[in-house]
Amino acid sequence: MPSPPVPSVPLIADESPVRGLTRRQLPFVAVVAQSVAAIAPAGTSAVTPLFVIVAAGGARSIAAFLTALVVIMFVALCIRPMAQRVAVVGGLYSYVAQAYDARTALVTAWSAVVGYASVSVAGLMAVGLYTNHVAISAGVTQRVSQVAMSVIVVLAAVVMAFVMIRGVKVSAVVILCIELLAVVVMVALMLWLGYTHRDQPWRLSDAHPNPDGSLALSVVVAVSAFVGFESSTTLSAEARRPFRSVPRALLWTPLLAGVIYLLAVSSQSAAMAGASESVRESSTPLAALFLSDGSPAAAVILDVGIATSFLACAMASVNALVRVLFTLGREHIIPKQFGAAHRRLHTPAFATAFATSVVALGPLMFLWFGGDPEEGVRDFLTLSALGYMGSYVAACLAAPRLLRRMGELTRPLLVASWGTASGLVILLGLGATMSDSGDRVTFLCFFGSVAVVAIAVVVIYARWPARFARVGVFDETNRDDVLALPGLR
Repeated sequence: MPSPPVPSVPLIADESPVRGLTRRQLPFVAVVAQSVAAIAPAGTSAVTPLFVIVAAGGARSIAAFLTALVVIMFVALCIRPMAQRVAVVGGLYSYVAQAYDARTALVTAWSAVVGYASVSVAGLMAVGLYTNHVAISAGVTQRVSQVAMSVIVVLAAVVMAFVMIRGVKVSAVVILCIELLAVVVMVALMLWLGYTHRDQPWRLSDAHPNPDGSLALSVVVAVSAFVGFESSTTLSAEARRPFRSVPRALLWTPLLAGVIYLLAVSSQSAAMAGASESVRESSTPLAALFLSDGSPAAAVILDVGIATSFLACAMASVNALVRVLFTLGREHIIPKQFGAAHRRLHTPAFATAFATSVVALGPLMFLWFGGDPEEGVRDFLTLSALGYMGSYVAACLAAPRLLRRMGELTRPLLVASWGTASGLVILLGLGATMSDSGDRVTFLCFFGSVAVVAIAVVVIYARWPARFARVGVFDETNRDDVLALPGLR
């Protein structure tokens, strides 16, 4: 009987293409912390539900967030099979690279970079805004200080860069502690808010009914509250058991956030129903509500909780952004310095320092050119949501293609992937056509940048196709991994 042919491609690599990082070290809790902090459920629960309540009213806000949760869970179910099979550092971009060619993957990479960078800018700006607002709630000052905000942004960026460069374990622990504290604080405040307005408990009357409010547009806003849950995929190579911990994080994180959002939208809807017009029109309605209720301490605690949550969000988002840049550096798409890892700390030190500096410049330039910080936070969060949703569409379409190549495609996954991608495209279309003029500018900027990148990639690929030959690196099994198995040492 003839012997089977020898495979032409080695099953075990001499070394991992993402060598230099601390591989197989992060526990499940740290992986979940990355996804939870990137969503920032504590900070987001104090900001996003009010937008939906104003647009759709109380009862319809619940429907909007439930619909958004269903949409995001389908996205998670599409990404999960890829996370169970391939350990990556570039996140969704690297999955798309395995399913499609380099051109599609690099456009997805740009969309992901826009998402991670924009939410990082919004997070730092929110840290400065709400830290400064603590003084307002405490009665120390009456206005937001541009200088104070700028100093806080710079200090926060320096602390973030230091923690992230020190090591992924260190940053994971810091992110976990900050976000847990913020979640506990915000859940307690939401419960207290519901209790103190128990004269109309869970009635969900319309706080500020808007007859023109669209449930579809409210769903788009609600979906933006969940984006970032997939950022744990960028830690696949560093996770201790990536094919278990990352898929679990993808499923559990949206569910946790959904519970917090439903509690927030319910309590805020009931509370705002009886609030004065001045409270509803305030730039920080929740803090104004607590102040009008005679609870300045609660307003201060609220501001601290929001600021700490967005600090964790900014750190987690820069973490994910850095690993996308690290992957692009390893693939020689951008300068190779981005793909370098610190010899002793095993972190992408150069990419971290660069990304944190650029992200910190965002709010500083916005402020010093006269931008309104409240509007800035909202605009950058909107831009980040567009970047995330664009990468989600590509990832959903990549899932059946990648599993077909592996011979493991199932009909339910095929239907779910195409259905989810179509739903996301519809939501993006509704958001672009039904939003106000300010948000339409943001939509145009995003889609315009994607078009420019797509054209540039096509042109470069046509002239220098060899430049994209390395696109698609992932954490391959190497000899050290095999030798480390019990019984083989």
